[in-house]
Amino acid sequence: MEFQIAESMCDIDHYLPLAQAADEAGFGSFALGDSVLYPETAVGRYPYTPTGDREFLDGAPFLDPFQLFAAMSVVTSRIKFSVGVLKLPIRNPVLVAKQVSSLQVLTNERFILGVGLSPWLEDFQACGEDWDSRGPRLDEMIQIIRGLMSGKYFEWKSEYYDIPSIKMCPVPTKCPPIVIGGHSTPAYRRAGRYGDGVNFVSLTEDELVERLAIVNKFRKEYGRDKEPFIVQAGMAAFTIDDMRRLEDRGVTSLGVGYRNPYEPDRMTLQQKLDWVRRFGDEVIAKY
Repeated sequence: MEFQIAESMCDIDHYLPLAQAADEAGFGSFALGDSVLYPETAVGRYPYTPTGDREFLDGAPFLDPFQLFAAMSVVTSRIKFSVGVLKLPIRNPVLVAKQVSSLQVLTNERFILGVGLSPWLEDFQACGEDWDSRGPRLDEMIQIIRGLMSGKYFEWKSEYYDIPSIKMCPVPTKCPPIVIGGHSTPAYRRAGRYGDGVNFVSLTEDELVERLAIVNKFRKEYGRDKEPFIVQAGMAAFTIDDMRRLEDRGVTSLGVGYRNPYEPDRMTLQQKLDWVRRFGDEVIAKY
């Protein structure tokens, strides 16, 4: 099992030093979130806070993950980069494929593409994409991106996309792993059918076991249960024994962090760097 560090909505000058320190400390991956816009008025509840409130995002700085990962790759050599998760259905699949292929080549194939659905109707409205078809389109977009990573001519025709025979250059030697995020049975089915992994957030250990079993059932149903599979999980684990138990449960990448990302960032860069280096010395080096 490897360890994943995540950061978001912080002083943008923190990112590159943190990536460099995490690389040196032995972290397996660095995760970034994705947010394109903040609507002045919005319908629905935000699914990742207990109250459904999303005002903490108002004015929070979000850099585009593709550009930020490209910058991070210049100051690192081993750590992978994982977006968790990209709001794929609010975007055009061909343009995303170009971003993915470029970043995968630029980083020497250290990119992990996490994808999922945006919970905001306003994301779709502002980007000119259909809300009602977001699930089926996400399934197709995953296949389109994979097809365009081949470097050969590829076309796709369906109810939602009509892509003529095209190819891209450069492309990596292989498509980056595509990890599926979400908290529903359709998301777990998507992970089992199309994903190279699954991203779990804020689960108890019992919930992890239960939901991973659902994903694995779908993997077996689609004949993919023998393929390599990434299980990313952001969960409470306070001792090395806790971490090893989660690895035994199936976690391959454990997300750890030094602060609650849904609260204002009051840590200095030096405090964060000290935490990263200490975690490397006290946990990663002994794991």
